[in-house]
Amino acid sequence: MSDDTRTTGDTTDRVRAHVFVSGRVQGVFYRANTRDAARERGLDGWVRNLDDGRVEAVFEGSREAVEELVEWCHTGSPSAVVEDVAVEYDDPDGERGFTIRR
Repeated sequence: MSDDTRTTGDTTDRVRAHVFVSGRVQGVFYRANTRDAARERGLDGWVRNLDDGRVEAVFEGSREAVEELVEWCHTGSPSAVVEDVAVEYDDPDGERGFTIRR
């Protein structure tokens, strides 16, 4: 009966990943591709450029979808050259929708 005890929208099934991507990831449509990839997976959160040349993102959703997008970040947009992806997992903050922050 364990499957029956889950409820739709149960936040215990959600995780949050805070990601920092370094390399050639600005000016190569990395944010737009990240937004599209997140929306395809039904994830909530945001993505933005940092002044130091990295891209920062937060993904919230099912563990499987979040981990899939974190893995996607290692390649990112077709023109990106990703050197490193640092990720920290935490409890979700209740993000809704996925946006590009400026």
